[in-house]
Amino acid sequence: MKTLYILRHAKSSWEAPALADFDRPLNDRGVHAASFMGELIAQHGYTPEILLCSPAHRARHTAQIIISEAGIVGPIVFDDRIYEASPTALKQVISEVDDSISSIMIIGHNPGMEGLVRSLTGDIQAMPTAALAVVDVSIERWTAIHNGDGILQAVYRPREELAKKNNAFRSNSY
Repeated sequence: MKTLYILRHAKSSWEAPALADFDRPLNDRGVHAASFMGELIAQHGYTPEILLCSPAHRARHTAQIIISEAGIVGPIVFDDRIYEASPTALKQVISEVDDSISSIMIIGHNPGMEGLVRSLTGDIQAMPTAALAVVDVSIERWTAIHNGDGILQAVYRPREELAKKNNAFRSNSY
């Protein structure tokens, strides 16, 4: 059994319309959401052994924040193929990971992230910016990853998780 953490990059800025899509940075909301999701990852004890990340600026920055907030110590590998990738291309990137690794976080873009969740699990899940899907994959070798191999364990969307946190705080206050 392997575990795949599928993370969409956090919210990016559109303040500089002349900036190439690849170079767009995170906006303030994106930085906050990435930090919040990093804390959530740590609270749940999720510990990917390696991170595969799109080299786009917004994905890189998301990865850096997640690593810092979650205390992830595994290496990060930037792969050009993840930028604007289809689910098939993402599975190819994943299939090349060494089989001694049992958990991967992949950080990329939509529609690829939603498509990857759907192709692995059959579940249609919205993956807004900074959303995380946790998928258990019934394989022993990453090269064996195929459609339908996954079981969706959880999906965390920043807005929903923050609302839960705020409601819990209100219900516990005097």
